[in-house]
Amino acid sequence: MTQDVAGEAPSLLARLLTVIVGPLVLLAVLLAVGSGVLIHSLTQKTSDRVLLGSLTAIAETLAIEDGEITLDLPPAAFGMLEDSERDNVYYSVRHGDVLLSGYRDLPVPETSALVLGEPQVRNAKFRGMTVRVAAVAKRIPRVAEPVVVQVAETMKARNKLQLRLAAVLAALVGLLVVGAAFLVPPAVAWGLRPLDQLRREVEGRWLSGPVDLSPLSIERTPREIRPFVGAFNALLHQLENSTAGMRRFTSDASHQMRTPLAALRTHLALARHGSPTPAEARAALDEVDAAASRLERLLAQLLLLARAEEQGQGLICTPVDLARLAAEITGERAPQAVAADVDISFEDEAHGQILALAEPFLLGEVLANLVDNAVGYNRPGGRVVVRVRHADGRPILEVEDDGPGVPDDQRAEVFERFARLTRDGAQPGTGLGLAIVQTLARRLEARVAMEDSRNFASGLLVTVTLQGVPESGVLAAS
Repeated sequence: MTQDVAGEAPSLLARLLTVIVGPLVLLAVLLAVGSGVLIHSLTQKTSDRVLLGSLTAIAETLAIEDGEITLDLPPAAFGMLEDSERDNVYYSVRHGDVLLSGYRDLPVPETSALVLGEPQVRNAKFRGMTVRVAAVAKRIPRVAEPVVVQVAETMKARNKLQLRLAAVLAALVGLLVVGAAFLVPPAVAWGLRPLDQLRREVEGRWLSGPVDLSPLSIERTPREIRPFVGAFNALLHQLENSTAGMRRFTSDASHQMRTPLAALRTHLALARHGSPTPAEARAALDEVDAAASRLERLLAQLLLLARAEEQGQGLICTPVDLARLAAEITGERAPQAVAADVDISFEDEAHGQILALAEPFLLGEVLANLVDNAVGYNRPGGRVVVRVRHADGRPILEVEDDGPGVPDDQRAEVFERFARLTRDGAQPGTGLGLAIVQTLARRLEARVAMEDSRNFASGLLVTVTLQGVPESGVLAAS
C-alpha cells in the first residue's frame, strides 16, 4: 500500500522548473538589456554612416570661384537619406557667421570643437525635435576661416527600426522561456521513466507473492541512479541476511524450547492423573524445576542475543577495570562450580589495574558465558581458571579449563547458534553461550580465539583480546 506524501517536500518537477526557468528568465533579462544596447549601437552606426556619406558628398562640392565660395548640392546627397518613414533632412553651410546655404536656425557647433577634415556626429534639438547632426569643418584654399558643413535628419526611421528589432528579440526570448517551461514537464517525465520502471519492479516483488529480496538489476539502470540502486541492493542483502537469520533463529529457538516445555507438560500430566509416591513426586518436581530452569536460561540467552544483535544503536564504551570485573564474575559463578564439583580460581598476572575500553554489562556477559561453558562441560574434579593479563599493550581475558576441549575442526562451528558437539548431547545446554560470546565480542570490537589448554594436559583455552584505553583517557563510542 502506497501513501501519498505530496506537499511534504517539493517535487522534482518543481525543483527543475525553479533551477531551469528561474535562471533562464534572469538570463533572458540580461540578454534583452545587452541586445538592446547592441541594437541601438548598430542602428546608430548604420544610419550615421549614411548621414556621413551625405555630408561628404556636399562638402566635396565646395570650391572658390572669383573669390567667392561656391556650392553645388548633388541630388544624391539627399537621396541617400530618403526612407520609408520620410524623415526630414536639413543642412547648412556656413563661413564663420555667414550662412552660405541651408537652414539658418540649424544649431552650429563651436568651431573650436571641430577638427579640420574629421566629421563629427551628435544629437541636437531643432524645431522641437531631436535630430541627428553630422558636421565637418573644411578649409578652402585662399580662405582663412574654415567652412562648416552640417547635415541633419530626424530619427523616426532609426527609432522605429530599433523598436522592431527589440520586439523581435523580446518575442524570441519570451518564446524560449515559455517553451522551456512547457518542455520541462515532459522532459522530466521522460527522464524519470527508468525510476518508474524501477518502482514497478520493486512493487512487483511484494504484490505478486512472497517478498523477493534478490538484488535489482543494475545493467540497464541509468548511470546517474546506479549509486542509489547499489545502495538499495546492499540494503536488500542486509535485509535478506537478517530475515534468513531470523527464520533460522525462530526455527532453532522453537525447537530448543519444545523439549523443556514437553517435559513440563509430561510431569504436570502425571501429577494430575496419577498417584505418585513421595519419591516419585520429588523426582517429578526436580524434573519440572530443571526444565523450568533450562527454559528460563534459554529465554534469557535469546533475549541477550537479540539485544546484542541490534543494529543502528550506538554502543557507549567506557574504561572498565578488567581485573575487578573478572574477579566479581568468578565469585558469582563459584556456587555453580562447587555444585558441579569443579574448582574455579582467578589469576591476575598484571598484579594491578587493567583497563579495557568496553561496555561493562556486555563484557560481563561475555565472561559469564565463557565461565558457564567451562564449568558446564567440564568433568567432576576439573579445574577452571579465569585470567587477566596484558599483551602488546592490549588487555586480555582468558578462561582455561582441563575438560575434554573442542576438536580443531569443530572450533568454528561451536560459535554458531544452537551448535553443540555430538558428545555433549546428554548434557544440559542450549548451544547459545559461545554464539552470544562471539556476537558480543563483535559489538565490543574484541577478538575471540580458541586453542588447546597451555597449563593442563587436556582442555581448552579461550582468549578475548579487548580494546585498550587511549592514553588521553577520552571515552569512545563504537
